[in-house]
Amino acid sequence: MIITKTPFRMSFFGGGTDMESFFRQYGGAVLSTTFDKYCYVNVRHLPPFFSYTSEFSYSKIERVNNLDEIAHPAIRNAMKLLDMHQIRLTYEADLPARSGLGTSSSFAVGMLNAFYALKGQYASKQKLAADAIYLERVLCAETGGWQDQIAASFGGFNRINFSTDGYEVKPVLLSQERKKRLNGNLMMFFTGFTRFSADVQQFNCSHSAANKTALLREMMALVDDAEAILVNEQADLDEFGRLLDHTWQLKRHTGAAVSTDCIDELYAKGMAAGALGGKLLGAGGGGFLVFYVQPEYQAAVREAMRDLLYIPFSFENGGTRVIYYAPEEEVL
Repeated sequence: MIITKTPFRMSFFGGGTDMESFFRQYGGAVLSTTFDKYCYVNVRHLPPFFSYTSEFSYSKIERVNNLDEIAHPAIRNAMKLLDMHQIRLTYEADLPARSGLGTSSSFAVGMLNAFYALKGQYASKQKLAADAIYLERVLCAETGGWQDQIAASFGGFNRINFSTDGYEVKPVLLSQERKKRLNGNLMMFFTGFTRFSADVQQFNCSHSAANKTALLREMMALVDDAEAILVNEQADLDEFGRLLDHTWQLKRHTGAAVSTDCIDELYAKGMAAGALGGKLLGAGGGGFLVFYVQPEYQAAVREAMRDLLYIPFSFENGGTRVIYYAPEEEVL
């Protein structure tokens, strides 16, 4: 039996520039972190005592006798990719799916990590990220970027650069005290809306603003500005919050499905209560709002967001890992 634990990610700057169609031509960069909310994938071989050969439990239960019967596209294609058979897989998570935190990619990375472990094979972070990108973007033909799979695999607070050569992960080097202060100034709220990121991305690709490329290039430039604020101990950390507002205003104009009237209203309430900036996490359309709020205004922002669920969190550095490993003989 194998159990993997894979974090969710929070993307601050550069989202959208991790789309291959963009970064192959213009380059790309994102600034993101993983945090202490996880998905867990439990995988074992299914004993041969049932009328089905594999069982999968996520938001529903599937029991099948061949791989083509699997309804879940990521499970079906991952099973085929790694030649997995007679499997029982269970998925659980700390936060809901389709909420803008890269949950589907965290699941893909955690599942692949579990499959490799069950086969007795080691898979590096680079291998897991590459396989998850191939699984979601090629085999499942889902529209989206590369940052989620990379963040879930590597973990930590990173700048991820994209180019014609692929990507590189560069940890953001800030002091523990500064990192703790940043964490303490961020507040996250669940809007209650969930959606498929791939659907939002697909809609935005077909209904994009004429100047989307210029907007994305400006958003990419903000990655440099935000990183410079974080690593410079003399810089005013509150400028990070103000930059969040700037990038959110840009992001809202990159696609018709990024925001809604309801989300705009919630964001305005948070800002009026004292937040310096914030953004909707993920491709858009719903999920989680994050605000940068100085400590003296946090009670007011909590009150302004009283109809939403407040989610405290802490940054994490681990990325996906196997937390339980018990080798077993494959069922014949």
